[in-house]
Amino acid sequence: MLLAVDVGNTNISFGIFKGGKLGKRFDIPAKNYRLKKLKQGLARVKADNAAICSVVPDITRILATDLKRYLGSPASIIGKEIKVPIKNLYRRPKQVGQDRLVNAYAGVRLYGAPLIVVDFGTAVTFDVVSKNKEYLGGVILPGLQISLDALKARTALLPKVNLALPGELIGRDTKNSMLSGIIYGFSALVDALSEKIKREIGKNARVIATGGNSGLIAGYCRKIDKIDNDLTLKGINLIYEGC
Repeated sequence: MLLAVDVGNTNISFGIFKGGKLGKRFDIPAKNYRLKKLKQGLARVKADNAAICSVVPDITRILATDLKRYLGSPASIIGKEIKVPIKNLYRRPKQVGQDRLVNAYAGVRLYGAPLIVVDFGTAVTFDVVSKNKEYLGGVILPGLQISLDALKARTALLPKVNLALPGELIGRDTKNSMLSGIIYGFSALVDALSEKIKREIGKNARVIATGGNSGLIAGYCRKIDKIDNDLTLKGINLIYEGC
């Protein structure tokens, strides 16, 4: 069994794969990670190996040490021991986060190409794959909660608001006005950008949503074809199986 680990800025996601299928899955907030929490999550489950995809180097080092101690063998790290098998056409290929390449590869394997993957995580990222299954690049935007936090930090009167669905489109109080701006504003942005990208890579491109906030906002987006919250974990498993 493989323990696939996706280390993000907000959450660390863990998934146990057996025979290529995802079984147990759990998350630990990145700021609260401890070996004790890992052991609790893996209670009654014994993984044989682990593979990590990370965008947070400090947590990666701690997690790799803990996994080696817990599993008895070192974890494989995507981008170091294992390369993502996709042609990367980024101007400076090393600048692309491994999670973005993993999402692109998993998306192609599971949903075909051309493809647009929209990841609603700490940041909102668009990753674009050509009809020839090449990683072309994408778009990076501040995430939904970050945008709300920025409104509080950079204004005198706007309050701290936690991400949630708005009660109405036309907000009748400050909180709902802010939530409406985030949810309806970002959904309109996703639709418009997806349409623009399709004009460049092909109108038949599918749009796949993933990330922690995908379930919250994707229902407001007309251009999203499929929500797959486990896309990154599935990609880690697919890459590990093929290496």
